[in-house]
Amino acid sequence: MQPVDAERRLQAWLAETTGRGDITLGPVLAGGNSNVTRLIESREGRLVLRHPPIHVVSDRAAAGIEREYRVISALAGRAPVPKAIAWCDDPAVIGQPFAVTEWVEGVALTDRLPAHWPDTDETVNQLGLAMMEGLARVHAVDWREVLPADFARPDGFVTRQVERWLKVRASESVRDLPLLEEIGAWLLANQPASSRASVIHCDFHLDNCLVAPDRPELRVILDWEMATLGDPLVDLGLCLFFWRRDPATQRGFAFVQELTNRPGALPARAGRALVRANRLQPRCHRLLHRVRRLAPCSHRRGRMGASCARQGRHRLFARP
Repeated sequence: MQPVDAERRLQAWLAETTGRGDITLGPVLAGGNSNVTRLIESREGRLVLRHPPIHVVSDRAAAGIEREYRVISALAGRAPVPKAIAWCDDPAVIGQPFAVTEWVEGVALTDRLPAHWPDTDETVNQLGLAMMEGLARVHAVDWREVLPADFARPDGFVTRQVERWLKVRASESVRDLPLLEEIGAWLLANQPASSRASVIHCDFHLDNCLVAPDRPELRVILDWEMATLGDPLVDLGLCLFFWRRDPATQRGFAFVQELTNRPGALPARAGRALVRANRLQPRCHRLLHRVRRLAPCSHRRGRMGASCARQGRHRLFARP
């Protein structure tokens, strides 16, 4: 985006499209690693601009932003997603296609709780349960009612992913990973049968959630550029992979797993109950209520460990 001319064109486009006035382009916001996330100020309130990185060579660079916009538009009012405001596929405005969403003030957490929050494992467990409730709302949406039939191919999603990445590895390998082929073969042979398909996020973890500034309450799920249709257990499995792992395991991207691996996080039996909640969608809220009762049990058994927490970093995104 060229600073002056592009900002003027963006101002004019937003004024005509949304009716907003006194529009100014603000700073780049933290988060959203694969795409640029930027603040927009206006007389009527703040917005968020999402567009691909400036220096890209692929014509498909904006496909993720368009996909994100389509999904959050489809899930509006049904699940905790940012509210879609406008989509522009004309590169003449700022040099690239872009999306605009409303803004919400909140907290994105990775390795610490905000300083003014209770520094307890119960707080972390409440975060996890709030995430699961939000994810269940996403998975409960009948995608056929909100998305076109050609949006994605839900059948065989897991198989395609394993086969695709094994092929990528075979053609682009840079170091020896002797167990990768064995793991891939095992996954193909042992994947469970998928009972149904839903909208799935494909990168669901705490760092892609925005929570209320003053309490462990989910506001929105962010960064939908990889969303597709597939088995809802894909999202749940990734989230649980980041949660309460073996403390002896060396974690990749450790900073986004620090908070969810406190010693007092919900035990594995709670995770299994959450799996049941996703498989048995009509009963999910009742099962989630049962999971909530597990956290006090952990307190009584003395399994809630103490851990220091520092001030959380804040990220601001789109208001639902």
